[in-house]
Amino acid sequence: MKIHNFNAGPSILPKEVIRKSAQSVIDFNGSGLSLLEISHRSIDFLEIIEKTTCLVKQVMNLNDDYAILFLQGGASLQFSMIPYNLMDQEAAYLDTGFWAKNAIKEARKFGKVKILFSGKNQNYTHISKHYQIPCNVDYFHCTSNNTIVGTQMKIFPKTSVPIVCDMSSDIFSRKLNFCQFSLIYASAQKNVSSAGMTIVIIKKNILGKIKRNIRNIPSYMDYKIHIQNKSILNTPNVFSIYTSMLTLEWIKNKGGLSVLEKQNQHKAKLLYNEIDNNNLFENKIHEEDRSDMNVSFFLKDKKLEKEFNKMWKKENIVGLEGHRFLGGYRASIYNALPLESVQFLIEIMKEFERRHDRK
Repeated sequence: MKIHNFNAGPSILPKEVIRKSAQSVIDFNGSGLSLLEISHRSIDFLEIIEKTTCLVKQVMNLNDDYAILFLQGGASLQFSMIPYNLMDQEAAYLDTGFWAKNAIKEARKFGKVKILFSGKNQNYTHISKHYQIPCNVDYFHCTSNNTIVGTQMKIFPKTSVPIVCDMSSDIFSRKLNFCQFSLIYASAQKNVSSAGMTIVIIKKNILGKIKRNIRNIPSYMDYKIHIQNKSILNTPNVFSIYTSMLTLEWIKNKGGLSVLEKQNQHKAKLLYNEIDNNNLFENKIHEEDRSDMNVSFFLKDKKLEKEFNKMWKKENIVGLEGHRFLGGYRASIYNALPLESVQFLIEIMKEFERRHDRK
């Protein structure tokens, strides 16, 4: 039975990654041990973490100025770790949605936060491109993709200030000049791996600038200590790091980020075209800010929701419900989601229009 998985996260992963990771749980590399049983300080696991680190740098075209960390606590822990390590006096943030708002809330516990733009009054349906980053802030923080509403930053500002970016829901989905960022973080349950691990990509020269009389950083919250310990200060999420390695190999074998970007843009264009041309549905996001990862849409007549829900669920589509704060529908079309699933959803929407359009 074919399942069309539009879950926002944890979400669809490549089938071959699922198969290989599942086999590793039974018998890792013919060792007779499960991956879940091996020591995180064994040669086998050290090789996994080293290979995963190298793959991140290769896929993103990063040099050794950057350290790659595999931490726990999700992106939410990074909301605190970032100001702990980088905020001396004041930082600048964009408020582009729920997760950006949470990041701002945590940062305010460490110093002043300057909000350069907030989309709150427009229900986060638009991301401004017209804001100025003060040259005297410690860093600029943005969220590249709003998973809940379905917006995405298409361009990033040029500035001498370190750029920190939460890429949890669109990392590895498109080709960017990743060297423009000083710190990138992403919880792994979308385009990377199973839940329970967060990738932090950090330019090493931005660390160590907080004066100890301002803040004495606890060991687990200190990026420098994690770098020194190569992500195994404590027992890491062995399974999630291994699955990340397999996913990055899959990305590389697919042809890299340029190939995936074209595929993702094509899937998104098809789905947005259907929403725009279907008399029963609508998308509320400004066209230039529409996400290629999370496509939100609504029925113009809410009375039809029960019937539409019954229809798509019957056809083995899962994860199409909108976020609990927003309602409507959300199709998350991450890297591993095949074009076939998008086309299938479009056919369901067309058929629903044929049945219910009264115009």
